[in-house]
Amino acid sequence: MSGMDERRPDDEPGPDDDRAAPDDHESAYELLQRGQDLLLQRHFAQAATVLERADRAEPGKASILEALGRAYYNSSQHERSRATFSELLELDPSAHYAHFALGQSLKQLGRREEARTHLKLAVALSPDSSIYAGALARLGPDPKVKPAAEQPLPPLPPLPPLPTDPG
Repeated sequence: MSGMDERRPDDEPGPDDDRAAPDDHESAYELLQRGQDLLLQRHFAQAATVLERADRAEPGKASILEALGRAYYNSSQHERSRATFSELLELDPSAHYAHFALGQSLKQLGRREEARTHLKLAVALSPDSSIYAGALARLGPDPKVKPAAEQPLPPLPPLPPLPTDPG
């Protein structure tokens, strides 16, 4: 029996075995880089798989969670995207992109009022972003806010007394 035909006792691939996954030794950073490359190539589901490994290797890293959330969102895994961006906001409540992405995820899930809240926060945290403002505008008017024509005008303050002319 030749060495190539022999199996390891536990039937696991060895370091010289062709069945060994080439990326078993990748660090979380390397996995993040590979996942981001896959995102750029628009291989969203594959990116999610790689980024899940990065998240398991380094849980709670904002950069990994953001990329993973994007991969989920762009592969139409909106519930997973929502959960990932929520986790990111637990780490950094002021992350404007996370509010935007969570809002977009919630909108895809049909949860428009929750989406509006996070899109408003994204706009407030990054007021110069036309992307965030556009996403909020596309939700339409807030049903809880009456249009200006329906709101009564506030009463005018009383007028001050006229000055008297001493002459």
